[in-house]
Amino acid sequence: MESALRELLRRGLSPKAFELVRMGRWYLLFYFPSLVASWFVKRKPELYLFRCEATSDFAHRLRDVNALAPTRMCRVMTKHDSDKGNGCCHNYTTVYSALLKERSDRPLRILELGLGTNNPKLPSSMGVHGRPGASLRGWREIFPHALVYGADIDRVTLFQEDRIKTFYCDQCDQGSIRDLWSQSDLQAGTDVIIDDGLHAFEANVCFLEGSIEHLCPGGTYIIEDIKDGAVNKWYERLEQVYSKRYPSLEFALVALPAAPNLQRDNNIVVIHRRADEERLL
Repeated sequence: MESALRELLRRGLSPKAFELVRMGRWYLLFYFPSLVASWFVKRKPELYLFRCEATSDFAHRLRDVNALAPTRMCRVMTKHDSDKGNGCCHNYTTVYSALLKERSDRPLRILELGLGTNNPKLPSSMGVHGRPGASLRGWREIFPHALVYGADIDRVTLFQEDRIKTFYCDQCDQGSIRDLWSQSDLQAGTDVIIDDGLHAFEANVCFLEGSIEHLCPGGTYIIEDIKDGAVNKWYERLEQVYSKRYPSLEFALVALPAAPNLQRDNNIVVIHRRADEERLL
């Protein structure tokens, strides 16, 4: 019913009118109710920390998140049709705002894997009405001095715009990942890396192990859309492998509260490189 109504409105209205209706509906059904509720109720994420002091700034910021409280990042990402904080799928932007909002005026370098594809033959397809590159445009608006990079296995979705450049990458192929990081634009490393690609444990691990060395000091690495069934795998990997292999990193497995009728993948891994540590390269 929801998708049918959306399609009916899309066909019957001009693009500008459709966007006004879409955002107006979001404000009415999600933003204002969540904002008011957040004044009285705090819904904290469930946190599992590894190689992270309980009193560290990283831990403090995560513990201070109220997953009910909408942020500017929620508004911007929803405007660009990203599902990172629209109240219907995920509320990652509540975490991202806590970790990154104070860096909004800095010339960051941001890379997101997974532009979103409309190709129904690919497992990561968003469907015909998805907007490839939505999150990249959101990052560009949130960070007005940043350079934003993207990568995807679907070459059709690759594009270049002001302060946005994208590259091909198969995140299950270490050779392809090395080719991505060999691009001249990425030689200086990146301050933020987001894995929103193929949402499978082994694929996430493959991209992480080929990319973490390119995270700059003070940087943040995020893996999105971790299904409930993979949480234990990630707990074991973080505790038994990565917390020992990468002593200069802080790790957090973050389980965000979500509506009971939503797909259970509202979990993320967040990795922070201490600002006083050198890159792994």
